[in-house]
Amino acid sequence: MSTRSCLEYLEYLEEHKSQFLGEMLEFLRIPSISSLPEHAGDVNRAGEWVVRRLHAAGLENVRMLPTGGHPVVTADWLHAAGRPTILLYGHFDTQPVDPLHLWTNPPFEPTLRDGHVYARGASDDKGNMLIPILAMEALLKTSGALPVNVRCFFEGQEEIGSPQIPAFLDTHRDEFACDMVISADSGQFSSEQPALLVGCRGLCAVQITARGARTDLHSGIYGGTVANPIHALAQILSTLRDTDGKILVAGFYDSVVPLGREQREQLARIPFDEAAYCAQVGVDTLFGEAGYTPVERVWVRPTLEVNGIWGGFQGEGVKTVLPNEAHAKITCRLVPDQDPHRIPDLVRQHVERQTLPGVHVEVRTLPGTARPYRIPDDHPGNRAAADVLRETYGREPFTVRTGGSIPVCEMFQNVLGAYTVGFGFAQDDEQFHAPDEFFRISSFERGQEAYCRLLQRLGMEATA
Repeated sequence: MSTRSCLEYLEYLEEHKSQFLGEMLEFLRIPSISSLPEHAGDVNRAGEWVVRRLHAAGLENVRMLPTGGHPVVTADWLHAAGRPTILLYGHFDTQPVDPLHLWTNPPFEPTLRDGHVYARGASDDKGNMLIPILAMEALLKTSGALPVNVRCFFEGQEEIGSPQIPAFLDTHRDEFACDMVISADSGQFSSEQPALLVGCRGLCAVQITARGARTDLHSGIYGGTVANPIHALAQILSTLRDTDGKILVAGFYDSVVPLGREQREQLARIPFDEAAYCAQVGVDTLFGEAGYTPVERVWVRPTLEVNGIWGGFQGEGVKTVLPNEAHAKITCRLVPDQDPHRIPDLVRQHVERQTLPGVHVEVRTLPGTARPYRIPDDHPGNRAAADVLRETYGREPFTVRTGGSIPVCEMFQNVLGAYTVGFGFAQDDEQFHAPDEFFRISSFERGQEAYCRLLQRLGMEATA
């Protein structure tokens, strides 16, 4: 890229810094919670906001398309002959906000404090998703063109597992054909240390329901003669893992690809301060599968976690009841080559072997599956991203994974045949999915420059 063109877009970003921050705050005020039906209209409103912002940035063919669920916003700019086509991805839906009383300020009234923006969706993913739009505007307004062909794919259902996206992509695959995907739903290791994301875990979920008598019963009259579903469920849950966290479901580990020496050495290079980690999450000591480091356990080993358990009387005081139902929700994070459609069957078979007399147990698979995802470290998009991160931070990026799941990465690979390069600026301490979520304003500004550089580099490499 020429020094002049670089200076021009940098000047544009600096001149519009206050405007862009104000627009992010406006975007964050929309309570686009995709999991709650009462906020479906707000998810649409957020999509409409993205449509207007893409138009203002200078993108073409901007549309909000129905999916059968929450919508997708698309746009393109396809005038870079002989250059690659990049699909830019992000999402404008958010997680719910409960527990509300733990927020310092209302979650959809963004608050600026100590160089941070506090709001639900600030880091995951509205602040990050807005960054590439602003970068494209800076390039288009200063040079009249983009250095690569671009298609945009911004969705409103990522936080519920993108359930309608596979069918939507399959129907519209020609409209989203690309050489690679760049995802703004990603992050960096710290404010000083960049990171290149090369993998994420998959996901599946089940709900276990234990039923006993037809109705709740008096615990004095019937206690001791009728099975208690809560006791039965607790006993079943205790059989799923051993005391070290190893999963005891038969066949659970059968498809897990063992860690090679090179992988373990790569992960061992990632700094990990156990004391600081414990302090950050508020625990005295760590827990997990024996034989693996904390980094390995959270990035490249599968898990089975009970997310919630309920049943019987839960109000103040005492009610002498023998409940007739108890429930638990479980999610499993999966690694290559585990199948999110097979794991629930294995859990179901395990539970059926543990069922107690007098209790009927049902295991139901819940929506929101995701396959594990892995991109080759030396993918051309990774090489370009690494170069830009090196220039931006002045440090070699770590090669990292995430313990979370990004379902759309595998969908893009499966339907479009394109790998997804993670290029976002969130950080793990920014409380996404939790009260007081925030995004660093410095990351918001740095990301805009980095996206300009990345698009420029991808365009230059195509002509080299």
